Amino acid sequence: MKQFFKVFFISLVCFSVIIIGGLIWLSGKLPEGSVDATDIFDVLGNKDKDGRINVLLLGLESKRSDTIMLVSYDSKSKTGDVISIPRDSYVERDGFVNSGNNKINSVYAVKGIEGLSEIIYHITGIKPDKYVTIDYDGVRAAVDAIGGVEVDVPFHMRYTDPYANPPLDIDIPAGKQLIEGDRAMEFLRFRKTNYPGYSGYSNGDLGRIEAQQNFVKAAIKKALSLKLPKVVKEVYPYLSTDFTLTEATSLAMSCIGLSTENINFHTLPGHPETRNGISFYIIDYLATKDLMYSILEME
Repeated sequence: MKQFFKVFFISLVCFSVIIIGGLIWLSGKLPEGSVDATDIFDVLGNKDKDGRINVLLLGLESKRSDTIMLVSYDSKSKTGDVISIPRDSYVERDGFVNSGNNKINSVYAVKGIEGLSEIIYHITGIKPDKYVTIDYDGVRAAVDAIGGVEVDVPFHMRYTDPYANPPLDIDIPAGKQLIEGDRAMEFLRFRKTNYPGYSGYSNGDLGRIEAQQNFVKAAIKKALSLKLPKVVKEVYPYLSTDFTLTEATSLAMSCIGLSTENINFHTLPGHPETRNGISFYIIDYLATKDLMYSILEME
C-alpha cells in the first residue's frame, strides 16, 4: 500500500464525469463558451465514429498508472462500457521478460500517455481518443461533491501503513454505510489486511475491482439523481487531460438521458499467474477480442 490511492476511477463518476471524462449533469444551460451537444464530435474530431468515443482513464500512484480503465461511450444509443485493466497485466516490452517492468502499470512512467495508449490499442483493438488522469485531492473532492456514496462493505477492512505519505490507517467496519472523503479513498485502496484475525479479498486485485465497480454503480446512480452544474469546475483543476472544459461539458450534454442500466462494467479477460516469483495477470487475447466485438457490436 503506497502513498497514493488505488482507485478504480470512481472519482469521475462521483462528480458526474464517468463517461469519457465528462458525464456532467447540467441544470438547463451550458456554461458560457460551450458548444451545443450536437456539435461535440466535430469539436473532438470524431464525427466519423458514428457517435462513439473512447477514453483512457488513469488513477496514478506516484508515476505509475495504478488504475487503468478504458471507457467506450455511444452517444446515439446512450450506452457505455467501462473496461477495467488489472494493473498486473503482463505486456511485452523490449528488453524485459517476466520482470516487474512487464506489468502494464509500469508503462506510463516511462512511455507516457502515448506509449500506454499504444499498448491499450494492441490489447483491445481500441485506440483511445482522449485521456484523463486524477490525483488524490481530485478523488476526495469528487466524492464529497455528491455527498458521499452508500456502500455495503463486505468485511471489516483493517490495514495500517505508517510509512505511507500521508500515513495510512484503514479501519472500516462491515455493513451498509455512507462513504465520504478520505474514508472513500481508504475503501478504494484496500485489498488485503496486515492485521491478525482480519481478512481481505480472497481473489486479491480482482476482488478489489469488483468492489470498486459496485462503488461506481452506486455513485453513478446518485450522480444521475443530482443537478451538479458547478461540480465539474470544482474538480477540473485536479485533472490532467487533453479534454478542454468546453469539450467535457459539451460531451456531458450528450449523456443526458443515460441510465445506469445502460452502463456495463467489464474486467479484461485473463487469469493470475506467477512467473519468476512475480505475480502477473495473463491476458486472454481471444476472449478479449470477443469482448471488444460484443461491445462494438461487430460481427
